[in-house]
Amino acid sequence: MTHQKPSLDETTKSSHHAQGRLRERQPIAVIDIGSNSVRQVIYEGFTRSPSVLFNEKILCGLGRGMAGSGRMNEDAVDAALRAILRYCAIGKQLGVADTHIIATAAVREAKNGPAFIEQVEKICGKKLVLLSGKEEALYAGWGIESGFYQPDGVVGDLGGGSLELINVKSVTTGDNEGVTMPLGGLRLTEMAEGNLEKAKEIVHQHFSKISDRADLKGETFYAVGGTWRSLAKLHMAHIDYPLFVLHDYTVDAKIFIEFCETLIEPDPQPMAGMDTVSKNRRNLLPIGAIVLIEALKFTGAKRVSISSLGVREGYLHALLDKNEQQKDPLIEASRELAILRARSPHHAEELAIWTKGAFATIGIEETANEARYRIASCYLADIAWRAHSDYQAKQSLGIISNAGFIGISHRGRAYLAISNYCRYSGLSTKIPLPEIATLADERTIHRARVLAALFRLLYLYTASIEGIIPQLKLQRGEDGILRFILPENLSDLAGERPDKRMEQLAREIGQPIELKIEE
Repeated sequence: MTHQKPSLDETTKSSHHAQGRLRERQPIAVIDIGSNSVRQVIYEGFTRSPSVLFNEKILCGLGRGMAGSGRMNEDAVDAALRAILRYCAIGKQLGVADTHIIATAAVREAKNGPAFIEQVEKICGKKLVLLSGKEEALYAGWGIESGFYQPDGVVGDLGGGSLELINVKSVTTGDNEGVTMPLGGLRLTEMAEGNLEKAKEIVHQHFSKISDRADLKGETFYAVGGTWRSLAKLHMAHIDYPLFVLHDYTVDAKIFIEFCETLIEPDPQPMAGMDTVSKNRRNLLPIGAIVLIEALKFTGAKRVSISSLGVREGYLHALLDKNEQQKDPLIEASRELAILRARSPHHAEELAIWTKGAFATIGIEETANEARYRIASCYLADIAWRAHSDYQAKQSLGIISNAGFIGISHRGRAYLAISNYCRYSGLSTKIPLPEIATLADERTIHRARVLAALFRLLYLYTASIEGIIPQLKLQRGEDGILRFILPENLSDLAGERPDKRMEQLAREIGQPIELKIEE
């Protein structure tokens, strides 16, 4: 008995027609050659909020041993070149339109750096951009500028060979250059000969040399680099944090310093959650903790925010034109997800416009940031429609909680998650909110629930079809009563279920609402 091979429809035979990809986007790649890791990231396109198509790294440790020899270890060089050869092959396979190759401290300072660069350029057929320490600081700053909403503070990028610091405002103003210090995890370990007390002295000495840099003070310290991300990952596991998203994970500086100090005690106790950190990173945690403690004390930061974006993303962001740079990455990403997953992306846009007016009519004030969250929630309100109705709330929650959004805090992510979870689960007090709600305050939860109530009402009238929402009105009469106005041509849409949803909305806002059919 023979089985016929399943065939694909012509429209799905190539990635150019894949419905999970945005059309007319040409992939772009960055090969980032660091002192500890060599990584390739391929993005879906050269845009404000690009999605990752492919991401791979190897911890080859090019900078290991350089403090004594001044050369990159030959085994590490061979491993890096093999990885880069593979990366170039993957890039060709994915149809990458352009590849940017950047290298930092180890390649910059090694005696065999020029020979390594020549080999890389021969493999890739592309020029390698060798960043200076100040350029590393600048692009790390651009990474924060691209990944956070209105960032303000000091950026620190800890690599394997060096530490860079820059005030994030200097990235756009050019007022002050960043600084670079030879305090990367691998290098500092070797300079201190594995002695943590000696490492503390070395770090303090280097920070003392920049004591006159008043621009390197700020309330928020943006931490960039794999070792610091590993510290944050460990802290999350240690406190049983309800959301496992590293980007914009923000902790009080004093609390994080205390946590870091437990890692550099003479006889540290085993810590729960250590298995969340890769074995290759664990040995660098104490060194990373020492540098972070000094950086937080030096900058006077009140909080530390972890960034998943750094030099690599900053390098690309700096290449964007100003119009693209000024776009909101959260709104762009949410809109793109609506295009890929919603029944009608235009309906989502109508929802964003209509709910702005509804909030104003109800009397709910919004900050500019809260308005962003509401708009993003509207774009995401229909992404789970293909799931079984019993699981739409959970699917929506899972996607939004873990999506690779940037330009949004964890509290903001809770807003998006709550509004869309409750859009499906309902608003009964008997139904517990998802755990992510513990990251939000009462104000955020209230706005998210009101938005969910509006979703639940409007979707019963529109069935996700564009053109209906603009015909609906929520008005407050001279008598102070809120009225939901349905035009006569849509009067057949009135019914028991929409009426009950209107009652739900009234309970959420604490105001009565009447239905009016308008001739």
